[in-house]
Amino acid sequence: MTLSKLNKLIIDCRQCDRLVNFREKIASEKRRQYMNEDYWGKPITGYGDKKAKLLMVGLAPAAHGGNRTGRVFTGDRSADFLFKCLFEAGFCNQPISIDKSDGLVLENLYLTTALKCVPPGDKPTSLELKTCFKFFNQEINILKNTSTILALGKIAHDACINYYKQRYCIKNKDYIFSHGSRNKLPDNKILIGSYHPSPRNVNTGRINKYKMVNLLRKVKKDLDKK
Repeated sequence: MTLSKLNKLIIDCRQCDRLVNFREKIASEKRRQYMNEDYWGKPITGYGDKKAKLLMVGLAPAAHGGNRTGRVFTGDRSADFLFKCLFEAGFCNQPISIDKSDGLVLENLYLTTALKCVPPGDKPTSLELKTCFKFFNQEINILKNTSTILALGKIAHDACINYYKQRYCIKNKDYIFSHGSRNKLPDNKILIGSYHPSPRNVNTGRINKYKMVNLLRKVKKDLDKK
């Protein structure tokens, strides 16, 4: 399986009725400020440097971000925050992620999500995560150069652990999630946790630019040693 073939399977997927109905409803109704735009309204693939050492995993596309633009962490407030931080830490060529034609290039970074469709209320069901897991599982298998995984949020962190639970006798409780948590995985990869850069987390101060940039710089320093 190649990444291009996998991405086609992801884009064509219609397995979860609730997610299909929601993503297409959002794409049809649109937000007032984007009324003149054509929404993507389909599952979102990962993107970035296919030979990257760092794999960053989010939860899912945003309703008027990735579901609109066709690229995860693009065109919403989470993207605005995240890419300012990624740029300062040296993982991309510009501090903005607006749309697919904006010239963004990720450097030693591949970015994906545990769930490929936007879920209502940003809350996927366990069945939806389980159904979509096969795509995430294949992504990790294909991205051979990955040495570090950075999970944005607890659900993404759990998805990474579930990948390893299929292959090794491990338990979730042995891999504690927190901002800046660092766990060695059975194959010697490193799993790092980060609070998700959602508007709620940013507005409440749970995550801020200093914390995120500091974490990303530490990750980059470690990657540069490998």
